[in-house]
Amino acid sequence: MAERAAIKAIRSFLPENKLTNEQLAEQFGDWHASQILSKTGVAERGIAAANECASDLGVKAARRLFAAGSFAPDEIDFLIFCTQTPDYFMPTTACLMQDALGLPTSCGAVDINQGCSGYIYGLALAKSLIEAGTARTVLLITADTYTKFINRRDRSLLTLFGDGAAATLVSAVESERELIGPFVLGSDGRGANQIIVKAGGLRYRPTIETSVERQDSSGNWRSDENLFMDGGDVFSFALRTVPPTLQQLLEKSGLTLDDIDFVVPHQANKFVLERLRAKLKFPSDKFWIDMEKSGNTVSSTIPVALESAIEQRRVKPGDRVALIGFGVGYSWGATMIEVV
Repeated sequence: MAERAAIKAIRSFLPENKLTNEQLAEQFGDWHASQILSKTGVAERGIAAANECASDLGVKAARRLFAAGSFAPDEIDFLIFCTQTPDYFMPTTACLMQDALGLPTSCGAVDINQGCSGYIYGLALAKSLIEAGTARTVLLITADTYTKFINRRDRSLLTLFGDGAAATLVSAVESERELIGPFVLGSDGRGANQIIVKAGGLRYRPTIETSVERQDSSGNWRSDENLFMDGGDVFSFALRTVPPTLQQLLEKSGLTLDDIDFVVPHQANKFVLERLRAKLKFPSDKFWIDMEKSGNTVSSTIPVALESAIEQRRVKPGDRVALIGFGVGYSWGATMIEVV
């Protein structure tokens, strides 16, 4: 038997502070809480405190994982931190987290800047490190605080996104078959402007002009320093990209849809996911939608949802699960895992 990478444990963390549909309905006045839930699939979303960064959420998720007793910090030999909201441009946030978690100084640490497909990309890197013999135990942490980029008067995004983190332990096990993989990965930078915080980096630096808020045709306010998303274009992207991505994954795996026990997609929003499920012709009891208490947590939606499915015993050891991420970039990815 060969050494294979496997997901051994997942723990998530959501901020204590919540923004509820009732609060949003009171703020905007012309929506009911039930309407927001029906449209988005979200009842409440975690909001990071003003002084709380994605790294803080990620550290808390990792501490939950260690407290569960699966592994100790000194057994981690590589840390991958996936975020689009790092503490600094430099240094690497993963290095700060290595110190905060008490991981050994022999532990490699790297950030990857990836959004809604980030968990799939992170798993691909973790698997490669382990099966190439570079590492034996990889801690993959995903965390984002998108709400810090959202204008308080942009209800199109306030209703949808939440802050959160997840820590996934990927380690080497003896197995005759793949437990993570194969992978299908893709990107199309032509969609970059459809989900973007335009100002703030080196390409387009903040100025007085970039902070000016403007109202769009739907009544939402934002500046170039806020998150912008063209929901219609993103919806079209998901519908044309996800089905062929899943088909490519099945072909690579030598499987059919009937061979899959569960699909856990990026929790974009309920409306998008229901349309995707219908297009895929996949039964609703095997297509996991679970974002009511978290919202769209970007790179963490898949592990947060997968942890929930495992805790509820909907996903069980031995199940074959397809994971699919898609969004900002545009980028997308899919992989097959076997739950151990």
